[in-house]
Amino acid sequence: MPKLPVLTAKRLIKILEKLGFRLDHKTGSHFIFYDSKNKRRTVVPCHGKDLPKGTILSILKQTGITREELRKYL
Repeated sequence: MPKLPVLTAKRLIKILEKLGFRLDHKTGSHFIFYDSKNKRRTVVPCHGKDLPKGTILSILKQTGITREELRKYL
């Protein structure tokens, strides 16, 4: 299993948009993305720092993206 990269919220948002997720709405510093094709929703906290590994893993789990698939878009 490949090592998880360190990502900022902005970088992760760009990857999600390339994969078909669209910004549904924004609440404070949290961006809520939705993929109408797969009916999946995820929240990306945008606090200006690198995202913790647990948060990245949670977002990958919610979106159904594998680590290998994430590496392709880096």
